[in-house]
Amino acid sequence: MITIVAKCTAQPGKADELVNHARDLVQASRSETGNVSYDFYTDIGNPAKFTFIEVWKDQAAIEFHNNTPHFLGFVEKAGPLFDGPLDIALYQKLT
Repeated sequence: MITIVAKCTAQPGKADELVNHARDLVQASRSETGNVSYDFYTDIGNPAKFTFIEVWKDQAAIEFHNNTPHFLGFVEKAGPLFDGPLDIALYQKLT
């Protein structure tokens, strides 16, 4: 399994719009065959900071996900709402 942790910050005044797009992405992504879990969190101390935590069966599932209409649509709609680049890290489960 592969876990993706993607952190982002919304531009001032854009957090609610980002959350709306993220909800659609999460819902659609959870139904993908290779998805184990897909969650979206907000920072308790800063409601403009968010983290996606995704668990995928394998790299092929991630590649499939990255080419789905819901993911590509999210990137297009949410990209301009980010305040700076995303911090994305992939982790492989060892035990």
